[in-house]
Amino acid sequence: MDTSAFDLQRAQEYLTTIGLQMAMNVAMAGIILIVGFMIAGAIGRTIRSIPDRNPKMDQTLASFFASIAKYLVLAIVIIAVLTRFGVQTTSMVAVLGAASLAIGLALQGTLSNVAAGVMIIFFRPYKIGDYVEVAGVAGSVKDITLFYTELNTPDNRQIIIPNGQSWGNVITNFSAYPTRRCDFVFSAGYGDDIDKVIGVLRATFEADSRVLAEPALFVEVKAHGASSVDYVVRAWCKASDYWDLHFDMNKRVKIAFDANDIEIPYPHQVEIQKQG
Repeated sequence: MDTSAFDLQRAQEYLTTIGLQMAMNVAMAGIILIVGFMIAGAIGRTIRSIPDRNPKMDQTLASFFASIAKYLVLAIVIIAVLTRFGVQTTSMVAVLGAASLAIGLALQGTLSNVAAGVMIIFFRPYKIGDYVEVAGVAGSVKDITLFYTELNTPDNRQIIIPNGQSWGNVITNFSAYPTRRCDFVFSAGYGDDIDKVIGVLRATFEADSRVLAEPALFVEVKAHGASSVDYVVRAWCKASDYWDLHFDMNKRVKIAFDANDIEIPYPHQVEIQKQG
């Protein structure tokens, strides 16, 4: 019997077996990845939808826990794929432990974003749906994840802010309290009666149901300008009514001033001709 032909046949059978095993491992790994990503997405969506069924569950917490659950499932999926290729989990733990310092140094920014995300969820400076100004940009909070906060601007732009920048900067939350004070400054001519102007302003604001009775409406003279007397009006309203009230009252005061013959001064130019 030709030993060389026998060895070649054994080598071919061995390579075929290894190839089939490798192909099966690749196929199973692909299936595990696809199913794992589907499960991770489904779990994330399920947790995010809990507030829709249970109003007691806060949307911010649901979003944050959904993010954590998704990444945990993906981590398990990756371990399962590596195990499929013969990588022992004990060896993985040892390798991860040895590499943890290098990874930590390389991903300082990412880890700080995760830590800041936990702090945001714990201390709750803002939640989903609030209108805030963070890191110099303003918008409604659309999502809070482990790594970033997503804002939606009034003109429908998406702003992504790393949580480290959010937590490390001044945060202005315009939705934190149920009411806000809406401040106005109106100008009238020096020839108009001060008490009349104040009365017209007060009546115009008190006629609007969005202006709260408490705290009381404040209307007073603010300053004597170069060509006008300036009046300040401070009206309290629900936070949700702030912008509508702001724009509506600027229009209504102009109409009220016209109806009561109150002059709104504007710059004048005087031409002086010198006689030669």
